[in-house]
Amino acid sequence: MAVRRAYWKGYLKLSLVTCPVALYPASSQADKTHFHQINRKTGNRLRQQMVDEQTGKVVQSEDKGRGYELADGKYVQIEPEELEAVEVQSTHTIDIDKFVPQEEIDKRFYERPYYVVPNDETGEEAFAVIRDAMKDKGRVALARIVFANREHIVAIEAWGKGMLATTLRYDYEVRDEKPFFKDIASPRVPKDMVQLAGDILDRKAGHFDAREFKDEYERALRKLVKRKASGKTIEPVEPAQRPSNVVNLMDALRQSLGKDGKRGAPKTTRRTPASRRKPRSRKAG
Repeated sequence: MAVRRAYWKGYLKLSLVTCPVALYPASSQADKTHFHQINRKTGNRLRQQMVDEQTGKVVQSEDKGRGYELADGKYVQIEPEELEAVEVQSTHTIDIDKFVPQEEIDKRFYERPYYVVPNDETGEEAFAVIRDAMKDKGRVALARIVFANREHIVAIEAWGKGMLATTLRYDYEVRDEKPFFKDIASPRVPKDMVQLAGDILDRKAGHFDAREFKDEYERALRKLVKRKASGKTIEPVEPAQRPSNVVNLMDALRQSLGKDGKRGAPKTTRRTPASRRKPRSRKAG
């Protein structure tokens, strides 16, 4: 696969040790099926226009601006040069602040992953030293980076021969769980029920492998497009029946255990760590 253009280029800095690096997105939506809005009568693609919600008239690009809503329908207009006054100055340097155990980072804070690679042969040794030191200590680097005119926090960890930098959400972006969980009841659960559920978990034990999970909806979408393009009629599917409410939880657990027991416990095999596995390339079609 051809190496795509780097999303960001700059320097990774640990105290007085600096090395040039480049960041590449570690995830992509390119292989998903995307639809465009079209005119049903002509089959032509539609283009959106910005319209003044009061006058209904189309607004030209030179008349578009930005505003912050102070009250309902009341905006304060902010000019581009005024935004520049508050934008963080880009230093093109990822300056590592501290190293922390990975388990201390709340999973809710993880946002978007990027591969970090050396961007110059002169910095490969320094890159390897920082990577291997993090691997040996089992630590993750916390640093700040500026791109898209905003400052982001990133968690950087050793990842195979390179590193993985994941942007983190700020504290104010993560919702507290208490308002959502406060109405959940706390019934006294019998130990034998928990034991039965635990037995089911044991029988379904395995290892994570993303290749085992197939995007069935994406497959169905591609089949639908092919059928429609070939002139075939798409028949509506009958809605699936909702499962009935379980009346006796103990019976349901026992029946579940018996059902899984017939299939036998899945074989436990050693798998290559996720950081070392190569994802399979996915062909469109």
